[in-house]
Amino acid sequence: MNSKNADMQNINYVGGAGSTTAAQFLQRFIINKTPWAHLDIAGMAFSKYAGSLNSSGATGYGVRLLNKFVEDNYE
Repeated sequence: MNSKNADMQNINYVGGAGSTTAAQFLQRFIINKTPWAHLDIAGMAFSKYAGSLNSSGATGYGVRLLNKFVEDNYE
């Protein structure tokens, strides 16, 4: 995360653990011990094949789950 040229960098040059790098990057912006979570769902974001709930392309993976969670707990 530390950078010679900027306040921080958002890329991991040694490879692997991209979700961990992303979570550590985001954590630097959390203030006052605010509860938060990083969901690494981008790997499931696109599909070449149509499914029962979506056509080919963007899948919306995880969106219904998050919507249901917010609906059940915060509305």
